[in-house]
Amino acid sequence: MIKLRSAAALFTAGVMVISMAGCGGSADTADTAAESSSETSAETSEKSYTMGIIKQMDHVALNNSEEGFVDALADNGLVDGENLTIDYENGQGDANNLATIADQFVADNVDLVFAIATNAAQAVAGKTTDIPIVGTAITSYTEAALVDSDEVPGGNVTGTTDMNPVEEQINLIAEVCPDVETIGFLYCSNEVNSILQVEMAKEACEALGYSTVEQTVSSTNEVQQATQNIVTECDAIYIPTDNVFASSMALVDDVATPAGIPVFCGESGMVMSGGFATLGISYYSIGYQAGLMAVDILLNGADPAEMAIQGSAEFEYCFNGETADALGIEIPEKYVDSVQYSSDEEADETAEGEEEAAEDTDGEEEAADEAETE
Repeated sequence: MIKLRSAAALFTAGVMVISMAGCGGSADTADTAAESSSETSAETSEKSYTMGIIKQMDHVALNNSEEGFVDALADNGLVDGENLTIDYENGQGDANNLATIADQFVADNVDLVFAIATNAAQAVAGKTTDIPIVGTAITSYTEAALVDSDEVPGGNVTGTTDMNPVEEQINLIAEVCPDVETIGFLYCSNEVNSILQVEMAKEACEALGYSTVEQTVSSTNEVQQATQNIVTECDAIYIPTDNVFASSMALVDDVATPAGIPVFCGESGMVMSGGFATLGISYYSIGYQAGLMAVDILLNGADPAEMAIQGSAEFEYCFNGETADALGIEIPEKYVDSVQYSSDEEADETAEGEEEAAEDTDGEEEAADEAETE
């Protein structure tokens, strides 16, 4: 348990504010990271760089991290297609794919690799000790054997952690579903990040007097059966920021909601993909923070070996309105601003599309007026 306590201590030290914002991505970042790159934000480097992005698989959280990272680069003068060439690669959850991608990045001798999720970072770190690697969506760099310590990584790997407020997430179950007696854990046994979070969750459950059961999987093919097994044994389900389950939440929802079992998740993307509620991090924000660290390495010559692992300073409540209605759970009034419906997202996308169309129309009209004047 020594390593677990170390990870929890890092998390506690990094948490300064718990925000009760809604579910959407946030561009807020740690002030210290912003200050470290402020010297470069006003000017674009004349040098061109190459970069590889290796993503473990596709799902909302990891995609948001990637978006935040690229936005941070652009905000600081590193723009893909201008002075930066980015090779975007997706391992699709396969270890062989990740190894092949890592080999290619090393062969190309890229200036920096951005690794999204633990297995992706491990794949690249196993291939090079020279190319700087900035990671994100990694719960514990020490547990994953990527760094010597969170404070002084000591090698070519650094980045941002997605360590969650696990104890507070379990407390949320107690608050919103007070009749729960047994909590079930669903997670992938191959993901060290998930194992760490579940161990922390078990300690929190023990402190509150909950009984616990668990089902593990090794791939997405086992998710539906594992969910079917566990809904008969528990009153609520907890799923950490697990990549296999994050990409399979629709399968969990198909089983858990009809069974009347609320699913509490590690982050909001999982909630809106079929879960019920969370108090979690913004993956866009930790991706943006990682981007600022990459800027510091490329433009300021910062050494990854001396760049401490950074954690999120803000957390968000998120409740899936449709799931709450289907389960008949009344969400406390104080969380009303954190309730979201999928129809809200569709409405936002429609509004954005209409706004862009209006801007295009205005542009065409202005061009026509100019042509007539000439």
